[in-house]
Amino acid sequence: MAFFGYAGQEKATEFLRSVQDHNTGLGLFQGPPKSGKTTIIRHFAESQGEQSAVAIVNGEGINATALLESILRSFGYQHKFDSLNELLSMVTVFIKQRTAGGTPPMLFVENTHAMNPNAMHLLCKLASVRVREKYALRLVLVSDRTIDYIPRAPAMECMAKRLTGDFHLNPLTIDETSDYLYAKMRQGGCVDPDFVFPDEVCEELYRASGGWPGILDRLAMLALEQAEHCPVGVEHVEHPSVPKSTRPDYSDPAEGSASGTVRKGPLLFLTRNGETLRKIRFDGTRLLVGRAEHNDLCVDSKFLSRHHALLVRHGTATLLMDLNSANGTFVNSRRISNQVLSNEDVITLGDYGLKFVDPGARPGKGLEGISLDDTVIMMTLEDMHNVLVRENTAILPVKPEVGGSPGETAR
Repeated sequence: MAFFGYAGQEKATEFLRSVQDHNTGLGLFQGPPKSGKTTIIRHFAESQGEQSAVAIVNGEGINATALLESILRSFGYQHKFDSLNELLSMVTVFIKQRTAGGTPPMLFVENTHAMNPNAMHLLCKLASVRVREKYALRLVLVSDRTIDYIPRAPAMECMAKRLTGDFHLNPLTIDETSDYLYAKMRQGGCVDPDFVFPDEVCEELYRASGGWPGILDRLAMLALEQAEHCPVGVEHVEHPSVPKSTRPDYSDPAEGSASGTVRKGPLLFLTRNGETLRKIRFDGTRLLVGRAEHNDLCVDSKFLSRHHALLVRHGTATLLMDLNSANGTFVNSRRISNQVLSNEDVITLGDYGLKFVDPGARPGKGLEGISLDDTVIMMTLEDMHNVLVRENTAILPVKPEVGGSPGETAR
């Protein structure tokens, strides 16, 4: 099974590792349906290798006997016990032996909220098992809703003592959405995924899915089925009801974007010889491009000046200015000194390309008809001037100290 990492998944994996490594490791792992919990858990289990014992059990409607049977099966045992006590003894012996050998086993219980009370009571017993005064079983309770009430219940005191973390899975960001889709499509054999799903379609899929990977997968497949030809259009994207995050204080960024209250900045695709090297979300008010390291976008090429070009955002307009570069700045193969950019414009900087993508950009060929705030531009240019002054000052020779040799400078 293909697995594609993103920030939320990386944080989730770090959380699972922390539970695994902690002597009292017991964690709550929560995220709405289709948020990728099962994929993350199974990938984590597969990454542990044959020496580690990891069990994954679905707790929905499960009773005590079925819970123990599922645990044994997950650990690779074909049990032949009829009574609950025999099953419990076998599981207890196994987790004690593994812990005594230095590799405590780990148990994931999915849909913990839907367990039968007798199964939950039995889980408490397993959570209380110790070896040399240390807890033997690492335990992760998984649910598609908030379950922080479980360890707080009086009967769950043994779990409350062990609780080491309460994790809520976050969705993909708008930029991670396209990376996620493109990676999956390339793995499936598609050589030009950004043609199939243009940026505006990826953003619509993000809004429609809320950034939850399982929903995103389904909506992308439906869009492909409904489109008669490529590229897929925004009209092919369905908008189902999207589950909310399990995090109580979570504010869904996709909601603001869909309602028009939040407008994302343009996307810039840095390319060379037809290959996309970087994707940059331009959310600020200025972007300084050049060869020097302190530029907002540093492009290491001998064909670029140290400070080559400057992009300024104001409202829906983005202005590109050439900074008297040696080799010039070009937009759609035409050399410019300044240019208000339109969606899909291609900027050429030396031997690199920079594709500008902003469906909401105000069209224009130059500055006519566009009333950019002169104050904004001047302030931005002043900022750039200060950068140049600081850099030039830093490389000037230092005056010799009193008593130094004539002509001597500090190195």
